[in-house]
Amino acid sequence: MKCGILLKIMEQKIYLALGTNLGDREINLRDALAALPPKVSLSEQSPIYETVPWGFDDQPNFLNMVIEGGTNLSPFELLAYLKEIEFQLGRRPTFRNGPRVVDLDILFYDDWIVQSEELVIPHPRLHKRAFVLVPLADIAPNFLHPSIQTPIQELLDSLGSEGVVLYRPSAAFSEL
Repeated sequence: MKCGILLKIMEQKIYLALGTNLGDREINLRDALAALPPKVSLSEQSPIYETVPWGFDDQPNFLNMVIEGGTNLSPFELLAYLKEIEFQLGRRPTFRNGPRVVDLDILFYDDWIVQSEELVIPHPRLHKRAFVLVPLADIAPNFLHPSIQTPIQELLDSLGSEGVVLYRPSAAFSEL
């Protein structure tokens, strides 16, 4: 008889980036936030920022935000869960950095470092993207990037915030 070990992950603090540039962007963010529970608890969210496209310029501006939350899912289960939410909300495969209805990225999974073909945590390019660092610094300025051992605010200060503008959501979004 084989004996397997079942590991239960205790709730881990996570940071997720949310982005959208197709359709009703506010509704897309609202729907993404609403879809996260119960597998992801929300504890804090950044303001929303309007940002210029990154990587492929010929597309509409994005709305971006970052949330802090918690989950008992493993990093790989969390990735699968986020991809499922993206699909349910209308995201379909296109090209890298192309327009999308919704994009949900794992920035940090507590202080874990994960390196595999399908998942890299911390997000490998977050320290080069103002559209991630600005909202992340709003809610976690002193969080220490586990790979490069630098606080988020320091990463933002060295990069700058060009192309990232505070967005004023409609009253309907604010009522959530």
